[in-house]
Amino acid sequence: MGKHLVGNHIRRLRFDHNEMTQQQLADKVGVTRQTIVALEKGNYSPSLELAFRIARAFNLPLEEVFFYGENTNK
Repeated sequence: MGKHLVGNHIRRLRFDHNEMTQQQLADKVGVTRQTIVALEKGNYSPSLELAFRIARAFNLPLEEVFFYGENTNK
């Protein structure tokens, strides 16, 4: 069985929303730019609260921003 991971579409969504910068998103949801970088790279899974704040920043349901899957790479 592979490792389960929480993935996201944050990078694409930022560009779809007037090319929002990482800093702009970070300011909007109350975290550092480094947190957004880590999320986009898949190095960090957000808390449930942060996931909802990010989804709300894009005016989207949580499931359209984040997904849960299995990484087949071991």
